[in-house]
Parts: sequence; structure tokens; C-alpha cells
Amino acid sequence: MSRADTALVTGASRGIGRALALALARRGHDLALVARTESALAETAAEVRALGRRAETFVADVRDPKAVRAAVEAADQALGGLDVVVANAGVATARWSGKLTYDDCADTIDVNVRGAVATLLAALPGMLARGRGTLVGISSVVAYRGMPKLAAYSGSKAFLSAFLDVLRVDLRKTPVRVVDVRPGYVATDMLGTSRPPGTVEPDAAARRIADGIARARPVVTFPWHLAALLRLLRCLPPALYDRLVG
Repeated sequence: MSRADTALVTGASRGIGRALALALARRGHDLALVARTESALAETAAEVRALGRRAETFVADVRDPKAVRAAVEAADQALGGLDVVVANAGVATARWSGKLTYDDCADTIDVNVRGAVATLLAALPGMLARGRGTLVGISSVVAYRGMPKLAAYSGSKAFLSAFLDVLRVDLRKTPVRVVDVRPGYVATDMLGTSRPPGTVEPDAAARRIADGIARARPVVTFPWHLAALLRLLRCLPPALYDRLVG
């Protein structure tokens, strides 16, 4: 009997993480699910198992690098090696920069930067040793250029995309692939009740991400019109950008 492909997803109890776990299960992956809330994690695991796939759960807070590293290593052992590792867990706080404090930024940095880096680097040695694997980071279209009231979030996603860029270049002669996912608006708890134009449902976002992982695309970004707008804004001189976006 051949071995099933395996995947680990952080932030797997809700939103993009839950939807992506189910999308990967439908494509034949056994799952390692990581999140802070055990009860919500168990619900995702039950849905994965209902699809006929294996699901192992690991309660960990990605704010704690030691805890997330231990979870990744335990998942790697439990599933006989991880083929795909997705650093998905993320948070966002909107605040006008004139009232922004360090504490406002610290949690965003701990989750979106430190947590993502800890997740990916914990998985990398095993992938290199086995000669296979795909590292995936869930960034954002704001990595192209920061948005008002999202200084910490924009900065964290710009860091993650730059980090993934360098991983991809450094690992290009190895069998390990790197995928940078830059979604626009997705209808999750992070977005609240607002639904800006172009908002994508989590299941649709998960399908696009799963396709990108399967094809090992360097960058997966959607919806195309929002991504195109952010790329255009990146090219504008600061004075024009400030007037348009402000």
C-alpha cells in the first residue's frame, strides 16, 4: 500500500486554515492540524476524517516558537514525514498610526512573523533529509504595499513574503519547493462583517491555494484585480501613493 501525501496546517481550526485542511484532504492528504483551541481543532479533524483521511491534532500557540517547533516535529513523526507545511496562522489589528503602540504591534509580529518562521524552519531539516517537501506561507496582497491603519499587519506580511522569496532562491537546487500565498479579502473572522468588493469565500480561496501548492507555484495571489491594483500601487512614487491611498 503506497504512502499518502501528508500536510500540516497551522491555524487549522477556522477560516482559511480549516478550509485548506479540508481541500487538501479531498486531494488525498493526511493532515496534521495545529491551533490553540482544542475543541475547534477537534471539529476540523472530524471533518477531515469524514472525508476518509487521517487527522492528527496538536494544540499549540504559534506565539511560542518552542511549542510550534515541538508540534511540527511531533506531527512529522506521527505522519511519517511531512510533504507540505503551511504557516497559515495570522492576526490583524486595524489602528490609525497616530495611536499605534508597541503592544498593538507585538501580537501581530509574534503570530505573523515569529510563528510563521518557527513553523517553516522546524519543518525544513526533515524535508531536506528526505529529499522532498513544500513550504507554504500565507502572506497577503498588502505585502506588495502597505495599507492605511494596517501598519503592523502590512509590515508582517511584507516580511513573510521577503522571507519566502529568499528561501525559494536559497533552496532552488534542493527538492524543497517554496510557495508564497498572497490572498486579498477572504470572508473570515479577521475581516469581520465587512465584505469589500472582490471578497472570496474561504472554500474558494482554499481551492486556489491547494492548486498552487500542487503546481509548486512560487507566488499564488488572488483575486487578480486586487493583486494587480496593489502591484500598481507598489510602482507609484511616495507622493502620489500617499494622496491616492490616504
